[in-house]
Amino acid sequence: MKLGAFSISLAVKDLQISKQFYEHLGFALFAGEVEKNYVIMKNGDAIVGLFQGMFENNIITFNPGWDQNVGPVEGYDDIRDLQSEFKSKGIAFQSEVAEDTQGPANFVINDPDGNTLLFDQHI
Repeated sequence: MKLGAFSISLAVKDLQISKQFYEHLGFALFAGEVEKNYVIMKNGDAIVGLFQGMFENNIITFNPGWDQNVGPVEGYDDIRDLQSEFKSKGIAFQSEVAEDTQGPANFVINDPDGNTLLFDQHI
């Protein structure tokens, strides 16, 4: 199973303070805008999204079809195939992708400890 690019999205209290903290750890701005209350920080292949006021809890994200530089990957597992595989293993969904669609879509599941996992395909 190919889950795609991995990142974590953190719900932060103060975007400027969090951005500066991650810069001290060697992360650099990769995408997003402070004015829009989110930035994506990158250090090597590690990606951390910082989001102020957009959601309550931290989110683990997988992007099928993308590499860690937001480049397309050939031979990836489509999000609908991942959803079908997870369903066959009895995983419960918070939101689902319509199976008769193509292209960009997303679904959400929770791990046994209640952590949110977002599978978000952009291609």
